[in-house]
Amino acid sequence: MSKLTDISYVKSVLAKHGFRFSKALGQNFLINPGVCPRMAEECGCSDNVGVIEIGPGAGVLTNELAKVACKVVAVELDKRLLPVLKETLSEHDNIKIINGDAMKLDFVRLIQEEFHGGEVVICANLPYYITSPVIMRLLEERLPINSLTVMVQKEAADRICAQPGTRESGAISAAVNYYSRPEMLFKVSKGSFLPAPKVDSAVIRLNILKEPPVAVQDEKLFFRVVKAAFSQRRKTLSNSLSSGLSMPKQEISLLLDRAGIKSTARAEEMTMEDFAQITNTFFSISNQHL
Repeated sequence: MSKLTDISYVKSVLAKHGFRFSKALGQNFLINPGVCPRMAEECGCSDNVGVIEIGPGAGVLTNELAKVACKVVAVELDKRLLPVLKETLSEHDNIKIINGDAMKLDFVRLIQEEFHGGEVVICANLPYYITSPVIMRLLEERLPINSLTVMVQKEAADRICAQPGTRESGAISAAVNYYSRPEMLFKVSKGSFLPAPKVDSAVIRLNILKEPPVAVQDEKLFFRVVKAAFSQRRKTLSNSLSSGLSMPKQEISLLLDRAGIKSTARAEEMTMEDFAQITNTFFSISNQHL
């Protein structure tokens, strides 16, 4: 068992460096000895595949990743953790710690400079408050990576991994399914963290697709349609699209009719193909008016 899952050891190292948990940064460190080895095993890294970790915290997952990956580049926002990580990860020589913000960092450049064209995966234990923005940024940039494995709030994991066209689906489900094939790996109880959060978590893997599963003529329009459709998920598609796209309901009804979609349907009933059909019909109608 890694000493990094020993609560007393972690507390002593943090105290030594004068570190206190930040609620603003959503800091909850893993102390369950079984979670990180499993994440490292299932994220897809190996002795010929490198890994980028986001938010290493005290280094418990970083330690496990370094055992199986050829190289680990860990991106940590909190400068206070840099001396902590230097101590907890001192036995490894294949780890590089970068002090940076995952929402601002140039990941394309980082991958080029650190992995020189080799295969790369991303692995992260994300704070709840920044889960969706980080995931969507990494997907939208179409980085040269094989997969993105993240630990997120269980409720968020269910939504992200939901298949479009099912009751559990949401805008994030359609967006994630456009870029990847999401997969639920395993659940992580709230008692696995220090300090313990109020909800359970889950580890998911997003297997990056080389091509989107549907063909759309305008990607930005596709995501506008998806966002608008789920903006008022309790209402009919006709009402939510009218409000979300700021278009008269009559025009939306015509659009849906031409797309072969019932105006009384709801967003959660729409498959990826349905959203693509609405988008392409909208695109076609808009160009006819030019």
